[in-house]
Amino acid sequence: MPITLLAQPDIEPSGAPRPLIDRYGRHITYLRVSVTDRCDFRCTYCMAEDMQFLPRRDLLSFEEIDSIVSAFVARGVRKVRLTGGEPLVRRDFMALVERIGGHFGAGLEELTLTTNGSQLRRHAQGLARAGVRRINVSLDTLDEERFAAITRRGRMADVMDGIDAADVAGLKIKINMVAMRGVNEDEIEPMMRWAHGRGFGLTLIEGMPLGEVGIDRVESYLPLRKLREQLGRRFTLERADHRTGGPARYDWVKETGGLLGFITPMSHNFCESCNRVRLTATGQLYMCLGQEDMVDLRAAVREGGPQGLDAALDRAMMLKPKGHDFVLDRTDTGPALERHMSVTGG
Repeated sequence: MPITLLAQPDIEPSGAPRPLIDRYGRHITYLRVSVTDRCDFRCTYCMAEDMQFLPRRDLLSFEEIDSIVSAFVARGVRKVRLTGGEPLVRRDFMALVERIGGHFGAGLEELTLTTNGSQLRRHAQGLARAGVRRINVSLDTLDEERFAAITRRGRMADVMDGIDAADVAGLKIKINMVAMRGVNEDEIEPMMRWAHGRGFGLTLIEGMPLGEVGIDRVESYLPLRKLREQLGRRFTLERADHRTGGPARYDWVKETGGLLGFITPMSHNFCESCNRVRLTATGQLYMCLGQEDMVDLRAAVREGGPQGLDAALDRAMMLKPKGHDFVLDRTDTGPALERHMSVTGG
């Protein structure tokens, strides 16, 4: 079993840990951690139907994940989001949540989770006890047949049951909906009314060209700038200064009394204020979702100890790019990167 390594960050002359600042002056305060590339769904925009998953032996242990999180927190990361794949399918997942929750009071201010909701019924109370206060649930439709078609194998009843359990547990819920032309664009307004009626936020997301998934991404691409203009003709949208640490920009919808977020990597990138890095389940740190440059933190932890891990974080800051290169090429329907979203962490 790997030995737990506690990071010893570089210390500035003032005695304070040296913050993580990239070449463009951006402070990295948000770490997204994928705990597995596996998922119990096969959503059409995210995965191929017959996915080849990583061998479980290649995944970081919980001790290694906690050591890496500890190093990031010591150098200024304040928010950690656990993702996948579907994070709740990893065995003994709650033990990891409790470990990372131990960093509250030592710099960590928020621990959150993105989930498809299928396993929430079993875990909602435990998440709340461990210090998780809010979660994102991926849900692209309220129609059962359409849900089955998009997820290829999910049961909508399980997701709704999980959402109810999370609500009862006191978790603040935001619904994430990937907006797709010809697939669910007719449901955006009903989804907003449903989510806001339950007291949930709703964030719309443009599809991103990651991994070969067998669909025509150009055909299904729905630019959210135009969608916002359309919604603005029916609803009163007021710009909100609400921020959650991620890339979404929010409007307050006067008629529903709820927040509507937009994540627009294709029509309007958000790179100038990027404060995020992503750790894969096998320990590769990607500084940008849309670039291939990465630093191997698994090797740093196993071979270099705390000093090696700290040096790897410095190297990562030098490699973080100014922005991604996502463009919509109507002559090329293939992915911009071969890496699937589930590998990097959604």
